[in-house]
Amino acid sequence: MKTSHPIFSLLRQIRALISGDKALFILLALSCSVLTFALYIYRPAFLTLIGLKATDAMLVVRGPSPAPPQVVIVAIDEKSVNEVGRWPWSREVTAKLIKSLKPARVAGIDIVFSEKQNAPADAALADSIKSSGNIVLGYFFRNDSTEPAPQESIDQINRSAVGLVNFIGSEAEIFAQPFPGLEFSGVETNIPALGRGGAGFGSFNADPQDDGLYRTAHLVYKFDSGIYPSLALSALSKYLGHDVVLNIAPYGIDGIMMGDRNISVDEEGALTLNPYGPGGTFTTYSAVDLMMGRLANDAIADKLVLVGVTERAVYDIRPTPVDSYFPGVEIHATVAGNVLQRRYLIHDSRVTVFDIVLVFLLPVILAVIIGLAPRTYISLAAVSGLMAALIAFDFYLFSSRGVKPDVVYPALSLVLSYLSCEAYRNVVVEKKSRYLKKAFSQYVSADLVAEIIKDPDKLKLGGEKRVVTVLFSDIRGFTTISEKLPPDELVKLLNAYLSPMTNIVQGERGLLDKYIGDAIMAIFNAPLSLPDHALRACVAAQSMLPRLDVLNAEWEAKGYPAIAIGVGINTGEAVVGNMGGELRFDYTGIGDTVNLASRLESLNKLYGTKIIVSGFTYELVKSAFVFREIDLVAVKGKAKPVGLYELMPEGEPSRELASAFSSALALYRQGLFAEAKAGFASILERFPNDGVSKLYIARCEEYLLSPPPLDWGGVYVAKTK
Repeated sequence: MKTSHPIFSLLRQIRALISGDKALFILLALSCSVLTFALYIYRPAFLTLIGLKATDAMLVVRGPSPAPPQVVIVAIDEKSVNEVGRWPWSREVTAKLIKSLKPARVAGIDIVFSEKQNAPADAALADSIKSSGNIVLGYFFRNDSTEPAPQESIDQINRSAVGLVNFIGSEAEIFAQPFPGLEFSGVETNIPALGRGGAGFGSFNADPQDDGLYRTAHLVYKFDSGIYPSLALSALSKYLGHDVVLNIAPYGIDGIMMGDRNISVDEEGALTLNPYGPGGTFTTYSAVDLMMGRLANDAIADKLVLVGVTERAVYDIRPTPVDSYFPGVEIHATVAGNVLQRRYLIHDSRVTVFDIVLVFLLPVILAVIIGLAPRTYISLAAVSGLMAALIAFDFYLFSSRGVKPDVVYPALSLVLSYLSCEAYRNVVVEKKSRYLKKAFSQYVSADLVAEIIKDPDKLKLGGEKRVVTVLFSDIRGFTTISEKLPPDELVKLLNAYLSPMTNIVQGERGLLDKYIGDAIMAIFNAPLSLPDHALRACVAAQSMLPRLDVLNAEWEAKGYPAIAIGVGINTGEAVVGNMGGELRFDYTGIGDTVNLASRLESLNKLYGTKIIVSGFTYELVKSAFVFREIDLVAVKGKAKPVGLYELMPEGEPSRELASAFSSALALYRQGLFAEAKAGFASILERFPNDGVSKLYIARCEEYLLSPPPLDWGGVYVAKTK
């Protein structure tokens, strides 16, 4: 009897493994991997936040570790405040503290002395800083400054500016890009008398992430024409005796060098903090004990000392993953310790490749197991086991190697694959399809109000002409938003938006005609008569905007993108009634009035407005709201121009803007384009975000170069529908 070669037996087993449903399981798993890989590239905010929380959990589980003995904190703590007095102390007392820091190799001061006191006190502090010779003074950058920084402030911090910058790639290409790190327009430094004696300077700016936790520390900042180090980096430079060297590439900051140390930072120059533990992990001495000579003679000798306020009533809390009451000065200490010990949390290109391999490998392993053993408990055990192995291995790399893999995306790919394969196996897709088909076939539009429900005879084809007010609203940039969100999240977002907007329309007794994707069409004065239909439509439009603000705040907390809407309102005659086929029809409206409302909604993008109403609607409600006329437009396909009015929020700023705009618009329509341009420019000084004024400035410039015909009448011809 003939036996087959082992290789052929193996091939047959592989073929059986990937045939039929087993192959489909693998294809489903790979599809989930591809989707997850796309998310990995795009990195949605909510997944990024989950990843951060996962790393936070690993930090907590890892526990504290010994802080480097070279780094010491001198704290202006509760004990110091109780003995010396409430902070801030007098300059004479602070001078005594500074003098006591002389044994340290370097002392970084996480405090800024930006205001003068009396001259003798300032002189005493300045003398102590100069005589110590080891003081790195702190300062901070800001973007809320309305005036340029004094030259003496710039001269002061320039002494510690990063002087060595290497450009990787084309220097011209790099300079054509914005600075990849944090850039500021203002700075608050120490008074000149104090700054002259400083051995160095560094910024103590700190920037939390979106959830309020401090996980990173920027080491360099851009201000004016220079690049400046953080307080910790400047102190380290003095401590190690090496200059800071910054490497910049077209994609961002490639690295920060200090002697033989290559500091691991991201493209913005931020170091991921590798905490040693909660607040108090570093060797910390009370400032009053140091000043009073109560410490051992060598307590701070040859150390890198960081001085900051930790007294609970006044110190700046910097919540971190390991401590919600983490003193700000320990952020600088953590940076110093990480650099001195080369103790970084690494996520470089090798770790990225590792993440991607797991995104594709784990789902395939799971799919093979599900295909070979199609039992729910087996597949559940398999996904649980793979997930546990993933978490355990990632934690091993994190805790013992300082490698920071991204556990979220391999885990997400694994879960998606499990759900997809299980759904297919249980014919979930077919069940859902039957359910959706039944739901749509039995659908009766909620647009039909009580009058129609009470009188079934109205449920027939046909219609009537009546004056109605039509409202169209649409989400701005919905296509872009839809590309950024997974389908299920997109549907959740859309439903969360449409539900309250629909309630607003129906609350004003409007008829929700239909949803057109992300757009809403509503009709007022049909099928029931509403004498104040135009007023109700405007009230509904104005109510949508603050409700959207509330939704955006909720979505931001969940990691969803914020959305903006535009609303168009028009009043006129339309044909309304039940339209459709014998098996399915809806109560709707058609005609030019409807079409114009839709066009008005789209014109918001041109004018930078939120709500535009036609002149027909305006005439009915002009005394009830704040309006401004924004244009007279010959809409494409229409011979007669239509007046456009912006429905504005209530309040004096809106009235002021409307009045100023009316004056400038009058000059524009008289053909006085230079004067009109000046008027619109004046408006922008008071209202810099007014898109309509910006548009008219561009038109004035165009007409100054190429004047319109004498009989133009101020009419703008819309180029699109």
